[in-house]
Amino acid sequence: MPGRVDNRRVNDLETRAAAARPGALRRAAPALLGYAAVRALGLVVLALWSEARGKSAYTLLTARWDSLWYTRVAELGYGYEVRLPNGDVHSNLAFFPLLPWLERLAAAVSPLSYADGGFVVSLLASLAAAWGIFAVADRLYGRRAGVCAVLLWAVLPVGIVQSMAYSESLFTALAAWALYAVLTGRWVTAGLLAGLAGLTRPVGLAVVAAVWAAGVAAFLRERSGSSFVGDGSAVPAGGARDGGHAGPPSGAPRTGAPDGAPPSPHAPGVRLRRVVGMLLAPLGAAGYVLWVGDRTGGGLLGYLDVQAGWRNGFDGGYAFALFVAGRFTSFPSALAGVALVVGVALVVWLYVLCVRRGQPLPLLVYAGTVTALALCASSYFGSKPRLLMPAFPLLLPLAVALARARTRLLAAGLVAVAAGSAAYGAFWLNGSGPP
Repeated sequence: MPGRVDNRRVNDLETRAAAARPGALRRAAPALLGYAAVRALGLVVLALWSEARGKSAYTLLTARWDSLWYTRVAELGYGYEVRLPNGDVHSNLAFFPLLPWLERLAAAVSPLSYADGGFVVSLLASLAAAWGIFAVADRLYGRRAGVCAVLLWAVLPVGIVQSMAYSESLFTALAAWALYAVLTGRWVTAGLLAGLAGLTRPVGLAVVAAVWAAGVAAFLRERSGSSFVGDGSAVPAGGARDGGHAGPPSGAPRTGAPDGAPPSPHAPGVRLRRVVGMLLAPLGAAGYVLWVGDRTGGGLLGYLDVQAGWRNGFDGGYAFALFVAGRFTSFPSALAGVALVVGVALVVWLYVLCVRRGQPLPLLVYAGTVTALALCASSYFGSKPRLLMPAFPLLLPLAVALARARTRLLAAGLVAVAAGSAAYGAFWLNGSGPP
């Protein structure tokens, strides 16, 4: 009977997926080892550079800028604020709670301080993020592209932030694995991870949007009776996994039934799990925003009022455009202006490539939302590179292209870029650093 055949197929897929899990870490090992090497290089260069300048590298990583606000939340809770002479109010309610909670947990179960806990959490989260990025890229484009995607993320000019007691690594880890869960049809897991991402940073909205976009697309496809491919919840494992002759053209996501996911959107329970995942996804961000509104008396707009005290807002990029234009008023600063224009153009070009090459809908929604929120924020222009760092799907077209290169040439190029990234990170943290 058809029902029995479907059940056997589901059970067979689940059995094969369970058998494959022990090898998942082994498969990701080259990416994780390469990532760890890049980050270790960055930390060594930072330590040497800081020592030469009479500074503490560990202090730069754990007790400067936002990391101080996170540890203060972990130690004292919410309610601390700084009133500036110009009337601005910097409240620690602007900082989402998951990282401080983990810092507090680390301090409670170990001799670590809150700052130490933040450092350890970030190091572990950065490895989890690297693994999640690999998992997404490997599923779509193969193992070699997955390794390249992780190394590209590691050698970003502001990659040193991945080792700081900041929330970027934690957020990227949750976002990457949430997207992977959507790609493999694990809707409840995707919803839970999206909810946690929403407790980590305001840009958690991007993960929620990705889950909802994939879910709505799946319902629409069910209703129209079309193939369950393209919304990202059934992205494929077919074809050669490592660039063999089988499978789709190079650079295009693979199509077919997902490993471990139900073979059909109409399988029993799939629709219910999808609904549950979609309902879970916004709970983290919504819960914190509503709590802040209740605490401040500002209602639904309370969190926006808190951000306004930091002069943060969303103006469609108008303030950033004025900032960039202001760089062209004199010759030395004009070079920075050119670099900013080239950087924004590169980000936009990469996103266009993602669209043209058929990246799954949840990745496009996620990367597009992260990019829009970063580029169109009305303040902290120097922070935009690190705010863009979680938008790892933008790196996938480059990863696919690099995966075709000869191994020796690829390794030499990545080593050179890693050295440049390490030097820039040390220079950056010993200078202006991330606000």
